[in-house]
Amino acid sequence: MKKRKQKIKKVIMANIEKLESTLQTQFRDRTILKEALTHRSYLNENPTWPSHHNERLEYLGDAVLELIVTEFLYEKFPNYNEGKLTSLRAALVNYQMLSSVARDIKLEKYLYLSKGELKDTGKARDVILANAIEALFGALYLDQGYGVSKRIISNIVLSRLDEIISKGLDRDPKSFLQERGQEKFKLTPVYRVLREEGPDHEKRFFVGVYFGDELFGEGRGTSKQEAESRAAEDGLLKINFTAKP
Repeated sequence: MKKRKQKIKKVIMANIEKLESTLQTQFRDRTILKEALTHRSYLNENPTWPSHHNERLEYLGDAVLELIVTEFLYEKFPNYNEGKLTSLRAALVNYQMLSSVARDIKLEKYLYLSKGELKDTGKARDVILANAIEALFGALYLDQGYGVSKRIISNIVLSRLDEIISKGLDRDPKSFLQERGQEKFKLTPVYRVLREEGPDHEKRFFVGVYFGDELFGEGRGTSKQEAESRAAEDGLLKINFTAKP
């Protein structure tokens, strides 16, 4: 048992050092980094785990990220109004973008998740990754301060800004699809509910977007509005006007 615990500690330390290398920083207090990587579900299966879950750090990291992104956009685009700046910020900090950033730095391999969460995929996994990277930003802020946090967020998040602008990711996908569809087909997209699943309190909607009689995209969500937005993103991919990374 003692050898097994020592082996686990070595693996944890090796993982922490790899992540620190990716971030190009070294934590003074590595316990806070371990907390940032610990999902609530892991504690349910490992009650003796010597760490809290990462939800408090996620709360802090969300605020740190928003401040750094807001400050950057405010300084970079002095002629943009509040609405345009808000759209750009939303595109940089939404869960899809953050989960993509988390995958880029291979954050998933360092997370402590329950066996059930390890098997989960799709939107649920994306949300976990987005929350975890926010927790990481919270840990960075507490351990390294604002300057280091700003440098790292600039390197891995703000570096996506050119992609967002070039692909129109800051635009509402439904409006963007309507604009591009009218240019390409001279038609307005129509959204239809394909099916509904689940009980009333946990219903999922599956929506298709059509140009004429042709199905161009499908999406699902916990509301019709969310499903329509996802369908619009899918439709934009099909007609080569992407609205997501």
